Amino acid sequence: MNAYPIPQWRATLDGVDITDRIAPRLLDLTLTESRGDEADQVDLRLHDHDGRLALPRRGVTLALAFGWADTGIVNKGMFVVDEAEHSGPPDIVTIRARSADLTHSIRTRRERSWHDTTLGTVLRTLAGDHSLKLAVGPTLDTIALPHLDQANESDVNLITRLGRRFDAVATIKAGTLIFSPIASTTTSSGLQLPVQRLTRASGDSHRYAVADRDAVTGIRAYWGDRGAARRKSVLVGSAENEKKLQATYASEREARQHAGAELRRLARGTATLSLKLALGRADLYPGQTVNVAGFKPEIDGTAWLVIKATHTIDGGAGFCTGLELERATTAPAI
Repeated sequence: MNAYPIPQWRATLDGVDITDRIAPRLLDLTLTESRGDEADQVDLRLHDHDGRLALPRRGVTLALAFGWADTGIVNKGMFVVDEAEHSGPPDIVTIRARSADLTHSIRTRRERSWHDTTLGTVLRTLAGDHSLKLAVGPTLDTIALPHLDQANESDVNLITRLGRRFDAVATIKAGTLIFSPIASTTTSSGLQLPVQRLTRASGDSHRYAVADRDAVTGIRAYWGDRGAARRKSVLVGSAENEKKLQATYASEREARQHAGAELRRLARGTATLSLKLALGRADLYPGQTVNVAGFKPEIDGTAWLVIKATHTIDGGAGFCTGLELERATTAPAI
């Protein structure tokens, strides 16, 4: 008879391992990982029945790793404690920490422009300004940017805006600015990413939803033609059930890029799948491609992208992972 797997985790506060000290007090530990500009977040709830648990000061760093005793733990990164709460009765300390990479300087608004450059050059400037490494997809690195303005805008907002324009994962994790195509099957260095495979037996519950009936068939975007002194439009897809973007872009090329990105986003969102895995998977994270089996043919026949992963360990030795997924699309870049 196989023994039930035992969750294993480690928490380090400002370089000091506090796992053994807080393990007897653990109510639950939750890590929420997101694909885009939203910071990853740790919520740690601890018993304070004897009143001896000190509240951590804000700004200290929390390193977190977890997994299973028989397969080892996965390092999940560094976080900065920005909230501490004491509530009761019963007395409970809640510690909340977010990704350590989103520093004050990257949120500071600034003014600058780029001319006759490439997307990769802009990203290298942004990464260098904040002592970050850069991982940029080869297909995105050389895209021409005739002109780009950063007007009273933070660097993190600019990164997010470029991510939406080029339909890319645009995020900062583990000291690296990551900018890669959504649903990419390779890393920025060209390594093939493994496709994760899950079966219905892996989960406690699931929810699948599809909404193709009113699917948008095309995106129309507008741009200002200074030579003709009027506004023009481009359509990506068909006009049968088109959606219009409200912004007016600086060039036809930029308008087409935004329209193509929006069409691919909408196509992915027409089918969604949520899974709760009975046995947590610390190795699953946003951006990965997942194939599933044991559901309906429409579900099994779809390639899925992880958009959010929520890992929870409780004091009763349970470890589960909740996944939010969307349909992967292979539509070409515009």
